[in-house]
Amino acid sequence: MASSSHRSGPGGYLYGDADPYRSREGLSTRPFAGSDEIELRIDPMNADMDDEITGLRNHVRQLRNVAQEIHSEATFQKDFLDQLQMTLIKAQAGVKNNMRRLNKNIVKHGSNHIVHVVLFALLLFTILYLWSKMFRR
Repeated sequence: MASSSHRSGPGGYLYGDADPYRSREGLSTRPFAGSDEIELRIDPMNADMDDEITGLRNHVRQLRNVAQEIHSEATFQKDFLDQLQMTLIKAQAGVKNNMRRLNKNIVKHGSNHIVHVVLFALLLFTILYLWSKMFRR
């Protein structure tokens, strides 16, 4: 191609030579007789642009469907998490109420549960000690 594609006159390229205006394979230009208009001709062998456009439309449609699925899944998961959070709040409130009642009962009736835990631990260690002595022989 020449360096200046818009020259006119002898040896110029202003619509006289279509090559500088060739944009891609299958497209070419040529001037109308005595006019400044350009005729655009599409070569049917390489003109599968309609198929490409249809393919792009199908891809856009698929992407839109995927985006809608993602939106519906995100909405479902948000609702699920909200329900889970409410359930957790209710469970925490129940545990708090039960601990308050347990503490009131311990204070009201008195409790020697620490003594029971210490005695259980001593009994357990004694059993383990005797058991280890028995199997060492």
